[in-house]
Amino acid sequence: MKRVADPSQLNLLDLLKDLRPQNSEFSSFSIDIRLRKTVRQAIKECPQSRYEIAARMSEALDLEVSKDMIDSWTAESREGVNRFPACYLPVFCHVVGSIEPLRVLADLLGCFVIQGPEALDLELKRIEDKKKVLADRERAIKAIRQGLK
Repeated sequence: MKRVADPSQLNLLDLLKDLRPQNSEFSSFSIDIRLRKTVRQAIKECPQSRYEIAARMSEALDLEVSKDMIDSWTAESREGVNRFPACYLPVFCHVVGSIEPLRVLADLLGCFVIQGPEALDLELKRIEDKKKVLADRERAIKAIRQGLK
């Protein structure tokens, strides 16, 4: 039996679009404050010291990252200067085990950051939706072709 989609029911992707944060505050100062706060919190929740975080980042990036640099990037007194380099953010998130700093930046654009099984589930849903569209198109083309015979 063929399942017919209920037009009044939202699909998962539509629901996620409706849930996206709507934030349009783009001053560099407010972004800096939010990111510093979130990076500080991620460090606080990480069992590693700032020295260990710096060492692991240095190893992963193949360049020097010091505890002093991390302190400068996170200090409230340094807001507006010595900003956290965006190109270091994925490594930082991996080292401390938190994607919250990425979420802060994604929220500003109304996007979601998801990981693990949630990401796979979403990708499978996307594939299923594409397959349904293609199957509907295939049926329509076959019906037109049958009508031409």
